[in-house]
Amino acid sequence: MEHSNREYIPLNEKIKEHKELIAALLSGIIIFFAWRMDSVGLETAAVIAYLSAYITGGYAKAKEGITETIRLRKLNVEILMILAAIGSAVIGYWTEGAVLIFIFAMSGALETYAMNKSHREISALMELQPEEAWLVRGGFEPIKMAVSELKIGDHVLVKPGERIPVDGVIFKGHSTVDEAAITGESMPVSKEAGAQAYAGTVNLSSPLTIKMTKHSSETMFQKIIKLVESAQSERSPSQQFIERFEGTYVKVVLAVVLLMFFLPHYLFEWDWSTTFYRAMVLLVVASPCALVASVMPATLASISNGARNGILFKGGIHLENIGSIKALAVDKTGTLTEGRPAVTDFYVREDMDSQEVLAILAAIEGQSTHPLAQAISLYAAEHGIIVSKQASIQDIPGQGIEASVESVEYKVGKPHFVGREEADLFVDGALAKLASEGKTVTFIRDEQGILGLIALKDTVRDEAKKAIASLQDLGIHVVMLTGDNNQTASVIAKESGVNEYMAECLPETKVEYIQKYNKEYEAVGMVGDGINDAPALATAAVGIAMGDGTDVALETADIVLMKNNLIKIEYAIRMSRQMQRIVKQNIVFSIGVILLLVISNFFQAINLPLGVIGHEGSTILVILNGLRMLKNI
Repeated sequence: MEHSNREYIPLNEKIKEHKELIAALLSGIIIFFAWRMDSVGLETAAVIAYLSAYITGGYAKAKEGITETIRLRKLNVEILMILAAIGSAVIGYWTEGAVLIFIFAMSGALETYAMNKSHREISALMELQPEEAWLVRGGFEPIKMAVSELKIGDHVLVKPGERIPVDGVIFKGHSTVDEAAITGESMPVSKEAGAQAYAGTVNLSSPLTIKMTKHSSETMFQKIIKLVESAQSERSPSQQFIERFEGTYVKVVLAVVLLMFFLPHYLFEWDWSTTFYRAMVLLVVASPCALVASVMPATLASISNGARNGILFKGGIHLENIGSIKALAVDKTGTLTEGRPAVTDFYVREDMDSQEVLAILAAIEGQSTHPLAQAISLYAAEHGIIVSKQASIQDIPGQGIEASVESVEYKVGKPHFVGREEADLFVDGALAKLASEGKTVTFIRDEQGILGLIALKDTVRDEAKKAIASLQDLGIHVVMLTGDNNQTASVIAKESGVNEYMAECLPETKVEYIQKYNKEYEAVGMVGDGINDAPALATAAVGIAMGDGTDVALETADIVLMKNNLIKIEYAIRMSRQMQRIVKQNIVFSIGVILLLVISNFFQAINLPLGVIGHEGSTILVILNGLRMLKNI
């Protein structure tokens, strides 16, 4: 089944939301007219109207309650509401019974709204893989068609600058591909015939023909959609407890109500009318509607809030867990760092003008879509270079660029491409120093020799420093785990401000550290984006994946940062803690109201109308309190 990238809510859920709201509102209107009829003495018409309100507002909930009771073989709160409404009608309290149905139906519509809003917010933030592709068949012109219609074995043409629409093997062509979304590596890789290509990666320089090896239903987007659906059905520990408690509680309430039908008559000498009346009031006020609604609306609202802010929770349990972590391990590349290069150093030969050399570089690199070229062009623009020179270039995959600028031939690329010995000696051996700092060095030369070098490096994200500082303010110990050498790791750790770092980590090493921190801090989170991070993500109490990470990381993680913004982790933790506070408030409030109403009923201090208002009013308040989580923290 294909899903739109704009919005995904199952059609039956949309219909359910609208039907429940319309039914609740319609029953409210009917109740108002029935009350007016009753007030002017049209009692028979009023009773008919009340019956209509019962059916209109209560049919869906009654059907749901009876169906669930038969299917699961256990009583639920809907059964209590049905019995309470019928009991109210039997003793002549038509208005109270109808109002009970109306408010119960309205609370159900609110819960359905919260669920569907969570679907909407999450789906709207998803980025779908390309929906169309260029299908190649023999010597015919490429045909544009839907990716969903492609079959395994089809050949697809991907033009420079386009996102690869399918998983497959390169059949023809050679190009540079940005695979940051799959591997987490910031530097693009050269691809030629026989190499693997992944949906979601970007073809940068030359046309590629790809033989499709996987169906579109197996793409990362489709898997995320499935995870979203799973998240809606997965219950948090708190919700699971409430649902287990509900079945037992309903049985106890029904047993007590049955006793209430006759015991007070003999123990307290109440008349039969009063005994039956108080039993009906007890059935209303002791129902755990508010308690049942204490967790789910708050959880769904939090999932919705997170989605709106670029945070995908795969279930309520993970939403609860992230609020309790005391340490957070983070990967380096693509997580703490940008995952794309930026210019850090620029040197030219002593007899050359730096602006002139930079202008030539900008003219050459401006013709390329390679990330290194884009970084150099950006650097030139920031230094006031306006490209006025015309350049013709030829991309040499895996090596660099051969170019002609105003009839002068240039080479731009790796040390061995421009002359290894000369590159090693340039600017007093700067290459060795820059390479030891984890920087990528690109040279430019003409026919006389090397003119200059420019060094690029994956830099720390601007928000990473703020994110780490804010996490530390929450009392969370932050440690960086990276496969890089100690020197590079030390520089990044210092720049980002983490508490400590561990360098030269293999996947199994990261797992060992996570296990250690789990023992030391009780609960540790892990943030990563690559295949090598997947074992650590699975081991951590809470695994957090970057949205542009690998398929494996996205599947393994419990939370996905769709916008790759680390600051959102601090937001998720604060949101989790606030949600847990609201849930506790709701539980204490709902239990308090039930106890107050039950005791008041025993002392005959409340009547059925007040019982309905107190019970259903508390349910509405609990739901509204939970929906406060829709607001940004």
